[in-house]
Amino acid sequence: MKLPKTDGYLHWVLPAMLALAAAGVLISGRDLSQTFIELADGSGGIRGPIIVWGQRLVSILLLLAAGERIAHHVLDHRHLPSAALTFAFVFYWFTTVAMTAVFGSHPQLAHEYLYALILGFAMLLATPPEWERILDRARDALVIFIVIGVGLMAVMPTMVLDMLYSQGLIPGLPRFGGLAPHPVAMGMFAQTALLLIWARPYAKKWVNVLAWITGLAALFLAQSKTAWIAFFLCSAAMWLVRDSGRVWRKITDPREDGLTGVVVCLTAMTVIGAVLGLLLASDWGSKLSDFAGSAEGAQLMSLTGRDRIWAIAMEEWQSNYLFGYGPGLWDDSFRMSIGMPNATDAHNQFMDTLARSGTVGFVGLVLYGLTLMFLSLRYARTTGGLSLALFLALALRSISEVPLLLFGYGTELYVHFLLLVTLAAGSAQRVVADVPRARFVYGTAS
Repeated sequence: MKLPKTDGYLHWVLPAMLALAAAGVLISGRDLSQTFIELADGSGGIRGPIIVWGQRLVSILLLLAAGERIAHHVLDHRHLPSAALTFAFVFYWFTTVAMTAVFGSHPQLAHEYLYALILGFAMLLATPPEWERILDRARDALVIFIVIGVGLMAVMPTMVLDMLYSQGLIPGLPRFGGLAPHPVAMGMFAQTALLLIWARPYAKKWVNVLAWITGLAALFLAQSKTAWIAFFLCSAAMWLVRDSGRVWRKITDPREDGLTGVVVCLTAMTVIGAVLGLLLASDWGSKLSDFAGSAEGAQLMSLTGRDRIWAIAMEEWQSNYLFGYGPGLWDDSFRMSIGMPNATDAHNQFMDTLARSGTVGFVGLVLYGLTLMFLSLRYARTTGGLSLALFLALALRSISEVPLLLFGYGTELYVHFLLLVTLAAGSAQRVVADVPRARFVYGTAS
């Protein structure tokens, strides 16, 4: 049996997730500076009927899109782009979701737990042309998401700006959260948008320039140091894969334009000199000493209070070494019982998995992480460095957040699923490129 050929609908999955998150913020009429206070009094998780029904509708649409992709793959008798990645993903879901949902200290079953499995499996079946469409729509959705957030600064500033933020590099500068759940998430979205714009630039130059300016502004105003560092490292990885060889030849090869080498060397010397001059001219020793003795310094030295959260996570793991607490760890009732209403997760992927899913889940996480790392490196050149950049983004975010959860679906799956579809497309392209040898064109998009 053959189904009618279509372009599929997977490219609308990630934009639909983002649109649902944006709608939730818009309808809530939140005050971003009061987010943690609302969590403390228990009102932060309340959703209106519009959002509830909207999520149900989006869930149906997402499952239909995934079902269409899976059905086409099966009926067309196609091979898996990457059997190893597919096995690792399913095994990771089984060990971190299914096992703890049944055998955890607090077992809990819900149909939402199947969504990430189905959607992720569909992403793993994507072909290179579908990958291009998915990246383009994901890029467009992020740019629109950021632009709307920036526009709301003029008409609804308290919704998108944390006016009370006082821990930034520039005193008095509000922290930009846009339509994201939190400024940290906005930093992640801006970083991802910039990587996608680089990998899949717009055909019109002026659109591309405006997208870069908007993305960089959002990244800066989100004031997420983690996102800044991650963007720098991810950009360096993409550059190394895409352009480092050509640039190095321009610097070292006498047959090339020698001016490039001179400019690069002078720029490097200027930057290094400026940094050294700043360090020498400033009394950084006394400043660091004063900061370490302050309340903010003490909080930072304890990783902003995460040592307490990790201690609780370890206690829950010790209560059930094999399967952990269960899916409900860090829900409203648990947070209230430990007196930490703002602890929505363990703020570390490994700690969270160990506490929530036990040793079984931890083993699944390690195997899955190693698989992602190996394939990201293997297909780095095939994907123009994007696989490596996305993997680094996830790995760095895993240090302080929990970006690999598969309980239901949400904005945290954005980068995760982008990486899955990129690796699947890279694997499929590698197989096709063997006979005949054809290089995948990776560059300008519509």
